[in-house]
Amino acid sequence: MKSNQNELPISLTKHLKAFLYYIELEKGLAKNTISSYKNDLTRLIEFTYDNGISYYQDISLELLENFFNQLYELGLSNSSRARYLSAIRELFKYLNYKKVIPDNKTEKLDLPKPSRKIPDVLSYYEISLILDAIDIHTPLGIRDRAMLETLYASGLRVSELTGIKERDIIFDEGIIRVFGKGSKERIVPIGSSALNYIKQYLSEVRFHLKNSNKNTEELFLNSRGGKLSRMGIWKIIDKYVKMTNIEKNVHPHTFRHSFATHLLEGGADLRAVQEMLGHSDISTTQIYTHIDNQYLKEIHRSFHPRA
Repeated sequence: MKSNQNELPISLTKHLKAFLYYIELEKGLAKNTISSYKNDLTRLIEFTYDNGISYYQDISLELLENFFNQLYELGLSNSSRARYLSAIRELFKYLNYKKVIPDNKTEKLDLPKPSRKIPDVLSYYEISLILDAIDIHTPLGIRDRAMLETLYASGLRVSELTGIKERDIIFDEGIIRVFGKGSKERIVPIGSSALNYIKQYLSEVRFHLKNSNKNTEELFLNSRGGKLSRMGIWKIIDKYVKMTNIEKNVHPHTFRHSFATHLLEGGADLRAVQEMLGHSDISTTQIYTHIDNQYLKEIHRSFHPRA
């Protein structure tokens, strides 16, 4: 699914546009090269924004390395990641020249070696703490509960969550039609708890949020009746996490990680989890087996008399 660039802050997009204009007019690069730069760098700033950063000067070397780790997890080849690195270096060289950033961190950035960094995962207890922190006696609280229940129940990407429409929920079957990367459709089960909160949200809240001046089909709306942005969901989650005093680095994708991990801990088949997550390559799903193995080791240490 292609992201809506209108959701990205102007502090990121304006310098990208200026850079693309610069390499077209000043450097005379071919249109195909410029298009490739645009796609790669847009992916970077989407990742940046998803991590709560809206200014280039706040992008750390660690964040850039995490971005390349994500590209690896998505199955990109070394040559593709090298192409990303080239584009990012050119952008940061330009931003440093224009004094948008004080220094060029990409000078210290090499193509990271493949890393299967295990992401933070919430325990079932921590998931419950976050969900129970939501005040469901308020309209926005009902919306937030329905939204986070759905995020955890079906392991959705945040971009998939923002794009869900009411017609995508098949209540009688207990499933959601999800349109993932490349608009690829998949069917994902959704639990009764999430369905019940979605029904309550639809019957009590969404009609009042809906703005008559906006033709918004998306299921989850912001307080102004428009489509919720990825950053909006990130802030909502951050608010409830702070209320619980959970010290882990929790963001929308953490719910997806937790969904997969809890399924595997419960004995789910790896191929089934791959299908639900929408991974084209099972090697991407296999990172969760490492998390599952850690869980098994912890159980062994806790209960085996000679551990």
